[in-house]
Amino acid sequence: DLQDVLFGCPYPLKSSANLGVLKKDHVNIIIHGHEPLLSEMIVQAAELPEMLELAREKGASGIQLGGICCTANEILMRHGVPLAGNYLQQELAIITGAVDAMVVDVQCIMENVANVADCFHTKVITTNPRARIASGHTTHIEFDEHTAFEDAKKIVRTAVENFPNREKEVMIPSNASELIAGFSYEAINYHLGGTFRGSYTPLNDNIINGRIRGIGGVVGCNNARTTHNEGHITVVKELIKNDVIVLTTGCNAIACAAAGLLTPESAKVYCGPGLAEVCETVGIPPVLHMGSCVDNSRILMAATEVVKAGGLGNDISDLPAAGSAPEWMSEKAISIGHYFVTSGVYTVFGVTLPVSGAPVFENYLYKELENIYGGMWDLEADPYEHARKMIAHIDKKRKALGIDKARERVLMDMADRQKLEAA
Repeated sequence: DLQDVLFGCPYPLKSSANLGVLKKDHVNIIIHGHEPLLSEMIVQAAELPEMLELAREKGASGIQLGGICCTANEILMRHGVPLAGNYLQQELAIITGAVDAMVVDVQCIMENVANVADCFHTKVITTNPRARIASGHTTHIEFDEHTAFEDAKKIVRTAVENFPNREKEVMIPSNASELIAGFSYEAINYHLGGTFRGSYTPLNDNIINGRIRGIGGVVGCNNARTTHNEGHITVVKELIKNDVIVLTTGCNAIACAAAGLLTPESAKVYCGPGLAEVCETVGIPPVLHMGSCVDNSRILMAATEVVKAGGLGNDISDLPAAGSAPEWMSEKAISIGHYFVTSGVYTVFGVTLPVSGAPVFENYLYKELENIYGGMWDLEADPYEHARKMIAHIDKKRKALGIDKARERVLMDMADRQKLEAA
């Protein structure tokens, strides 16, 4: 919410994803990390006429920004800056040989990016003393909020001046997927209800009538113990195939973007008939990109709006909804998962959880918490079973709400309507 106050509320926009967004004839700057102030300033600095002129003087056609990890999602949501990749792709971006600078801040930074950069011309620019890396190709430019724009200009200039050091031969993958992002909970409100009468009622109506089975919040990191993105994509595809609309953030959102799931057209290919019909009617993707991993509160705010719209219980724990982090890695994923659980959301993690061997604590997480908060933890490494558990929970909630059976649609004439009004 504070980021939206500072930088503005995101609204739907078009962009692209995967390493194919890099350009051979441009200065390529990768912004990687989690500090939105840094990335916002770099976006502004890269658009300055003086920087573009400097790039042309160095032999480049322009400046291309690309994001990795949560910084990628921040600048995508507000500026349409393309996604270069997620957590496990940070080294791959450098290996293309086309990245002139990788700007990093504080979190999810692999120290080995410096060793990889030593094999190429790429400069790794660290900006925070907490994540400073010593290496031959590493430059430290301290980022201070009091001199933010000047620091950003210094960073962009360093990248541009490194362009002539690039080898002529680069290896940029040809594939880049189109995407629609920018679905803040405010944007969803107006997309569903209209500019002047925003409302979540159309979503609730379609959950009640069964076209949409429920809501899945699928988020989280990549994990090196799994095949890259496999857990993310499998869980999401299983959910939308079974008419569960997905709200996504973080590295999961980037995985979905690369797989082509963030376009309205994907609904016809991957969705069940009910969800596909809704997506076509409203003009939305079956997977809604809601921001970075620190924007998961947007998913909870959307859930709150669904409760307020009525017809689906009186609390988040009553909703036919479930949360998921199929490939979690970071400790912050645990904290995010727990505030979802304590908000009333059944939350399934993949890979493993650091509670094995503690049966009393496991019982507390997997069973007792539901009696206290209405939500609970669960663990499932197999992505297909992971999705099935979420769907089973959604069906349980639908039954509790009495919307588990299809209702006959009745066409009413004027006499029927007059009877209703009289009653």
